[in-house]
Amino acid sequence: MSRPNQFTSSAIAVVLAICSMSTSGCYWGLATAGPSLLPFSIPIPVSPLQQKRKEDQFWQKERYDRVPILGPITSEGEIIALDPPSDDEVMRALEKARPVQGGVPFLHEHNRNNVRIVKEKISDYIDPPRVYPMIGPAQQHHAHYKCTIYYEDVRRIGWPIPHTLRDEDSQEVIYVDHNHLHMVGNVDTGATSQF
Repeated sequence: MSRPNQFTSSAIAVVLAICSMSTSGCYWGLATAGPSLLPFSIPIPVSPLQQKRKEDQFWQKERYDRVPILGPITSEGEIIALDPPSDDEVMRALEKARPVQGGVPFLHEHNRNNVRIVKEKISDYIDPPRVYPMIGPAQQHHAHYKCTIYYEDVRRIGWPIPHTLRDEDSQEVIYVDHNHLHMVGNVDTGATSQF
């Protein structure tokens, strides 16, 4: 007697599943109007951690991994690097060296609070001109910075006995290199002028 009831309930479940998929707009088999993406129209969930990693990789490449090419160095004045590392760049370098992101809420959490950053230029020099492939004659300008980060290190542990560990005098030292190129000689920027 349980066999027909089991068959009937499974048949009803299949019919309900087909009806719900056909009315949701996400099922590619029953699309009637417009272009169809076939199986690619069914959404696939993405973890927030994977999304954050991809966004961080793009931000790093967009802001800090490219080497700028500046105009030629003029003979007047002192040649100094004018762009110390930003606080964001320093914190990203610190996070890469000593990560604290992640953890399990209410089980183990790690934070940096009351962050203060001190930046010191330790060297600033220019290499002699040379030819770089796909760039041409250029000089590399090196600027090295020592960044000391003072912060309060807070660790919250939730198991087996909940407690919080605070180190109010934590500090880390990060070295950041800012290198860029200066064009040399009669520079053709590719812009044409017509008179």
